[in-house]
Amino acid sequence: MCIFCDIINKKSPAKILYEDDEMIAFPDINPSAPVHILIIPKKHIKSANELKAEDQALLGKMVLTAKKLAKENKIDQSGYRLVINTGKDSGQIIEHLHLHLLGGKKLGF
Repeated sequence: MCIFCDIINKKSPAKILYEDDEMIAFPDINPSAPVHILIIPKKHIKSANELKAEDQALLGKMVLTAKKLAKENKIDQSGYRLVINTGKDSGQIIEHLHLHLLGGKKLGF
């Protein structure tokens, strides 16, 4: 099992900011911005390369959850970034699909 699956199954601790039947969200332990939240599907999907047509609604729900969390963290008006890394060269460390919500400062490229 991966660390994200352990968090989902409550075998590893995390400060849960959002949870429903399909996903969970919590702060990144190595934040790149003042607000850095990970939104993770409970279904284990290794990366974006593993997504199937049946996952389309789940991916959309992840983005809408990020929007909700951005508003709760008061970064919806100033702006935020959504990132999905895929594979080693992109910086994906944990092989479980996850969406990064970043904001709270001016982000560079």
